[in-house]
Amino acid sequence: MTFQPSKQVYSGKIREVTLGSGDKAVTIGGRGVFAFHSFEGPVPHAPRIAMEVWDKDPSADWSEAAKAPFAGVLNDPAAWAKKCVGDYGADMIVVQTKSADPNGDNRAAGDVAETVKKVVGAVDVPVIVWGVANHDKDTEVMKLVAEGCAGRRIALSPVEEGDYKQIGAASLGYQQLVVASSPIDVNLAKQLNILLGNLGVNPDNLLIDPTTGGLGYGLEYTYSVMERIEQAALTQEDDKLQQPIIANVANETWKCKESNLSTEDAPELGDAAQRGIMMEAITAVDLLIAGADVVVMRHPEAVKLVRNYIAKMM
Repeated sequence: MTFQPSKQVYSGKIREVTLGSGDKAVTIGGRGVFAFHSFEGPVPHAPRIAMEVWDKDPSADWSEAAKAPFAGVLNDPAAWAKKCVGDYGADMIVVQTKSADPNGDNRAAGDVAETVKKVVGAVDVPVIVWGVANHDKDTEVMKLVAEGCAGRRIALSPVEEGDYKQIGAASLGYQQLVVASSPIDVNLAKQLNILLGNLGVNPDNLLIDPTTGGLGYGLEYTYSVMERIEQAALTQEDDKLQQPIIANVANETWKCKESNLSTEDAPELGDAAQRGIMMEAITAVDLLIAGADVVVMRHPEAVKLVRNYIAKMM
């Protein structure tokens, strides 16, 4: 006798949101069931993998394993983005504007925006621009990015309670998307979505970033919050939480010490390259199960593992 899984009917649905423009625009969301529960209902759009590109050479901060796949392009963000798309099949590009950090390089907002514009012009896939969580600097940068990339439906992130009015207004003025970022709390995520809605941001242009913890660094907490967001959206019909979720995985998993210790320094942890790849892949898979519609990744081998997982689950 064939096994028949029990099915649940859900009253809510995750909204569809389209990023980018043209033939390579990507639509996410649209499901009325939990992640990968295609036995309970249709899952019209598979989760997507975005690959990150820094707007500065990250060689001083990255392990050898992370740098190796991008040899020759780490100092050229546009070429780096093209390699991610052409060689590694990235569905989207996330530009991490690390050079803008006032506690780091503190690069001028106009120069940062110009680099982002070059990346957007170099690829035909959707682009998400990720700031440094400094309200003043992110506001300055995102206003220029929104204007310089008008018509491309890029996503501006992270939009937080301290800067949502300014960045939200820029997104409205130039028809861009926003990523509402809150610190691992369901109520705060909902509150920020309400504030953006009151400002005039259309739900069709909104993603949720509930903040991501990596494997061994708060992953369980992130998982539970994302799961509760999904439950509220699907079973409680909470329309303020029915937005697709994005998880900035690479930024968290590759900055932890276990991803950067060499094999010689920590032989008990096994091969350094495989260790970092597996930490990134496991974190991404866990958050996809929790409900993420987009995961931001770094290493091509980790991307391959997660892409295969998504294909099997779909």
